[in-house]
Amino acid sequence: MTNCVEISNLAKTYNEYDALKDINLKLEKGKIIALLGADGSGKTTLLRLIAGLICPTKGKILTLNLNPVSKKNEIVKLIGYMPQKFGLYEDLTVIENLKLYSKLKKDESNYDELLEFTKLKPFKNRLAGRLSGGMKQKLGLACALIGKPELLILDEPSVGVDPISRVDLLNLVKKTIDKNTSVIWSSSYLDEAFNFDLSIILDKGKVIFEGNTKALGENLEQFENKVVDLMGGYEEKPSEIAKNYHIKDFSQTCRVLAENLSKKYGDFWAVKNNSFCIKKGEIFGLLGPNGAGKSTTFKMMCALIKPTKGKGYIMGVDIAENSEKARSYLGYMAQKFSLYSRLSTLDNLNFFAGLYGLFGKEKQKRIDKIIEVFELNEYKNTITSLLPLGFKQRLSLGCALIHQPPILFLDEPTSGVDIVQRREFWTHIKALSHMGVSVLVTTHFMDEAKFCDNISLFYNGEIVALDTPSNLIVKANAKDMNEAFFNIIKGAKQQ
Repeated sequence: MTNCVEISNLAKTYNEYDALKDINLKLEKGKIIALLGADGSGKTTLLRLIAGLICPTKGKILTLNLNPVSKKNEIVKLIGYMPQKFGLYEDLTVIENLKLYSKLKKDESNYDELLEFTKLKPFKNRLAGRLSGGMKQKLGLACALIGKPELLILDEPSVGVDPISRVDLLNLVKKTIDKNTSVIWSSSYLDEAFNFDLSIILDKGKVIFEGNTKALGENLEQFENKVVDLMGGYEEKPSEIAKNYHIKDFSQTCRVLAENLSKKYGDFWAVKNNSFCIKKGEIFGLLGPNGAGKSTTFKMMCALIKPTKGKGYIMGVDIAENSEKARSYLGYMAQKFSLYSRLSTLDNLNFFAGLYGLFGKEKQKRIDKIIEVFELNEYKNTITSLLPLGFKQRLSLGCALIHQPPILFLDEPTSGVDIVQRREFWTHIKALSHMGVSVLVTTHFMDEAKFCDNISLFYNGEIVALDTPSNLIVKANAKDMNEAFFNIIKGAKQQ
């Protein structure tokens, strides 16, 4: 057998929706293969078909030379599968999860080794639900590696994970697999493709590229431009959101002000003595590894949690003294989708418009514009929990913008969004900043950092660097923001 997976004329349809169309692939054994594409492109469906979790509508699949549907019991013993959503037991500890998966695989030979490799040994008695995002992904990977599978299927193992942890995860895979083990690693991060033997790119259920990544370009910018061309191209147009956006002029020099902001949980300082000022029209980036304190800072500045010490001000309003008034100036897009999952897209827009005091013709006008600009019409009656992640992000951003606030807090707004939609998101964000909207944003896409006027780099709850992107690159002796991020955090760790 020279191929780990062979697929011919494969299609998968849900009701009338074609999730996959006419897929033909031969994946060579012993290779690490990137499966790239945005949320909703068909990546998860393809992986579930390969693993035998769902049946194809038509076509043929051979996984390790076996039919994954009729030979499911045999396939299970030969593959390791890590689902996109954290599929472990959050009420069990790290070691209990590993022991459970070892029993399910009937192989208890290597979980001690996996604890060492993943650096989870010091946390083996911690509940899985209390792990950071990066540590959860490492535990999920460790469970998938139990039994030393011939085929390792990883569905977005690096989603929402910082650049350093993403590299750690990839290195863990390379170190722990046998040279004959095949790996399929799906991702929405295009830069990860440079680390793999082969890249497959899906868009709208079809394969638009298969081959060596370097055929797409020598660097990320060339690579992304080629992928955009394969997806039909992108022409930047004026932001329809900004064109219809109206905000009052305010006199504050610092629209968002943090003074020695700190948060302590028990003996642990999640955020410590952070101070920053965001001016009118400024895009201010908070960057840092998972667990650095970015989301905690967001929550304190939104008055969702109370600081242990320090002060936060929104438009000069002390968030501790008048949280309701402070929040009225904000549009907040949370890291984890925080809208109402049992309501439809249209219901959510109506609810948030009403919450911010909109009514009548103006309310309907703004809802219609959000639906038009973010292409939500097809999904306006869809229950929110059933939306693809990329469309959830569109809706979440739309709800944050609907009352036209002078300040936007955007916590990883482009996570799970395809490269074309990412560019459209940033077209809106930049246009709004030019109109005077102040933006506080976090991202794990280092190429997006160039859009920020200033960046605060967090590590262990503290600011370790604060400057413009270009100055940070020079100070870190780096060629780009991605390398600057690594160099600055590495220096902070050494200190």
